[in-house]
Amino acid sequence: MSTFAPAPGRAPMRTVLSSQIKMELVLTARRGEAVVLAMGVPLLVLLGAGLTKVTNVPGDDRLAFVVPGVLALTVMSTAFTGQAITTGYERSYGVLKRLGASPLSRPGLLFAKTAAVLGLIVLQLLVLAVVGVAVGWRPHFGQILPALGITVLATAAYSGLALLLASVLRPETTTAAATLIYVLMLAAGGIMFAAPDLGTFGWFVLPLAAHAEALRATLSHDAPIPLSIWLSLALWAVVFVTAAARKFKWE
Repeated sequence: MSTFAPAPGRAPMRTVLSSQIKMELVLTARRGEAVVLAMGVPLLVLLGAGLTKVTNVPGDDRLAFVVPGVLALTVMSTAFTGQAITTGYERSYGVLKRLGASPLSRPGLLFAKTAAVLGLIVLQLLVLAVVGVAVGWRPHFGQILPALGITVLATAAYSGLALLLASVLRPETTTAAATLIYVLMLAAGGIMFAAPDLGTFGWFVLPLAAHAEALRATLSHDAPIPLSIWLSLALWAVVFVTAAARKFKWE
C-alpha cells in the first residue's frame, strides 16, 4: 500500500522560467494595443514605403531596402517600446511586487521577459517576411543565421533598455520616453527613406539603423555584416542588460 506525503519545496528554476515565459506570452497576446504597435505599424510601413514612391530610398530595389528595415523596426517595437510600457504599468499595478514574492528571481524575470519577447519577435518576423516575399522581396536564405544572430543581440539590447527605463521612471514617464525614443529612432534610422550616412559612429548611436543595415547586408545583398555593427549591438546589449539587472526593482 502506497503512502502519500507532502514534499514541499521550490520547483526547479527551469520549470519556474518556463511558466513565466508562457505567462508573458499569453498576457502579451491579450493586449490588443501591443499587437497593433508590434504588427500594424511595421506592416503599414512595409506596404506604404515598399510599394509606393512616397519616400526616397537608395538604389533601384525599394523592397530590398525597406523590408529589412521594417523587420528591424518590428524588433524595436516589441522588445523596446512594448516591453517598456508594459513593465512600467506592471510595477504600478503591483504585478511585479507579487512576482517578487514568488520563487522567480530578479535575473529570472529579466530572462523570462526577454525570452518571451524573442519568441514573439520570431513569429512577427516570419509573418512580415512572408508578406515581403509575397509582394516581391527576394531574400538570400543562406544568410539567415547571421541575420538571426544580430537580431538576438538587438533584442537583448532593446529589452535591457526597456527594463531599465521601467525600473527608474514612473509608468507615465516611461510611456512618454519609450514613445519618443521610438519615433526618433524611426525618423533617424533610415527605415522608410535614406538617412544621412554617419559612418561607424552612426551604428553606435542608432542601434535601429545598425540592425536594419545588418539585415539589408545579409538578407537583401548576401553580404557579411560589418564588424562595427556586431560590436555596436553587442555593446548596447551588455551595457543595458547589465544596467537593468542592477537597477531593476519589484516595486
